[in-house]
Amino acid sequence: MKYRFSVLLWVFIVLLFVQCAKRGNPTGGPEDETPPVLLRADPELNTTNFNQERIRLYFDEYVKLKKLKDQLIVSPPLDPAAYIISPQSTAAKYVQIELMDTLRPNTTYNFNFGQSIVDNNEGNPYPYFRYVFSTGDYVDSLQVRGRIGNVFGRETKNFVSVMLYAVDSTYTDSIIYQQPPDYLTNTLDSLEVFEIGNVKAGRYLLIAQKDIANNYTFDQNADDIGFINDFIDLPTDSLFHLDLFREKTNFSVGRTFQASQNRIGIGYFGDPTGLEVLPINLPDSVQTVQSFDKESDTLYVWYKHFSADSLQFDISRDRLKVQSTHQIRKAELDSLAISSTIKGVLHLDDTLRIMTTTPILTIDKSRINLRDRDSILVPFDVSAEDPHRILFDFDILPNENYQLDVFPGAITDFFDEVNDSLQLALRTKKPADYGSVYLQLVGVPSYPIIVQLTDENENLIRSLPIAVPQRRVVFSNLQPKKYYVRLIVDENKNGQWDTGRFLDRSAPERVYHHEPLLDVRANWELQERFILE
Repeated sequence: MKYRFSVLLWVFIVLLFVQCAKRGNPTGGPEDETPPVLLRADPELNTTNFNQERIRLYFDEYVKLKKLKDQLIVSPPLDPAAYIISPQSTAAKYVQIELMDTLRPNTTYNFNFGQSIVDNNEGNPYPYFRYVFSTGDYVDSLQVRGRIGNVFGRETKNFVSVMLYAVDSTYTDSIIYQQPPDYLTNTLDSLEVFEIGNVKAGRYLLIAQKDIANNYTFDQNADDIGFINDFIDLPTDSLFHLDLFREKTNFSVGRTFQASQNRIGIGYFGDPTGLEVLPINLPDSVQTVQSFDKESDTLYVWYKHFSADSLQFDISRDRLKVQSTHQIRKAELDSLAISSTIKGVLHLDDTLRIMTTTPILTIDKSRINLRDRDSILVPFDVSAEDPHRILFDFDILPNENYQLDVFPGAITDFFDEVNDSLQLALRTKKPADYGSVYLQLVGVPSYPIIVQLTDENENLIRSLPIAVPQRRVVFSNLQPKKYYVRLIVDENKNGQWDTGRFLDRSAPERVYHHEPLLDVRANWELQERFILE
């Protein structure tokens, strides 16, 4: 009996210790959310008559630098080779700035670290710390503040540079293409508002720029820009609003390249309207044809019966006149292949097209049949929309099946090659499978306008030009999904959105966005009131 009691007692004691051990497991305590604290700076913040080669910022704990290249803003801008910031690969209780070049006299410098200084353990940032000093007798303290917007898109871009150029005896409008600004800030990854600090009194040009190359100059081919027409005078209490847009690229011709054994590509920048490329010094037996690939900004010159080792072109557009010589190189031959832009479902507002890989020479309509579900021939017209696209025009009926047969020989290309067979089975849906959007427009400033429907990624779905005021705008036969609506004020009445240009101080045409994302459902009419503000 005593033995049994002893065993039970020991079992009880062991279980007690096990439970105590479970309850006593350490959790590590609450997560540290405290950012590092700056203890002192050497030289001190806002030092005047600065003439040091090294700056050290001392913190209360070990820190490291995170995404310094993305976060650091130096104003006025310095060449990246003009300073070294360390340590970047290890943790330390200080951040050091070594100045490798001579600074401008009587200038206030601002090193804004953004959120790049973080503690070593948890990565808590010391947010938007700025080290400011002056090489003159005082620290400039004026500010320029405002917001960044977007002319054509719905979303405000991040990492936007906002720049000030002093308007003095050396100022010209071309300065933004040639040299960095006098003052700079950046919205970084989360800010729509901007603030340029430590600016001296004076007159300035204010611009915003999505600076893709991070070189503090404007590249028309890559960068978005925003500006206000007038210079600004400091000090000021004004809040400025800068809307970004992409300028139309100035037209220029790029290099030629051998695209295939019978095709030369000529790259270009800008709008190719009016571009003329004339092959010269060709024998009468040589034939050429041209086509555009606007997605790659390329004009192709196709040729046949040509045996020389080079081909010369006269290239002209407006006042541009150049001559180019291309050396022929060996490459693969192009061959004719055809495909349809639509497979399976032909929607009621679709247009049926056939694409060709080589330029179209002739179309033999007698070798093409279009039949309905009862195998009855459907009347249609066919035409070459451009050298690579064949358009079919016919009445598309709902809840119908179509079969398109393109027989061999229906299409002959530039090289006298004929197509293989193409057979397409297409079906249409019932009107009840689609939805409609009815828009009431309120506050339209002027006509004509262009009302556009886009998908969630702002890809264009429908575009409707409207010349005179209407009570409502209707988009019908819409596939059930989500859409955005935008409205363009077509100020020059050319049927498209026109962008602005900095050198002309011309603003882009106004664009208004209907804020809600419209959820269009099948067999449903969505009534919306679009108030332009």
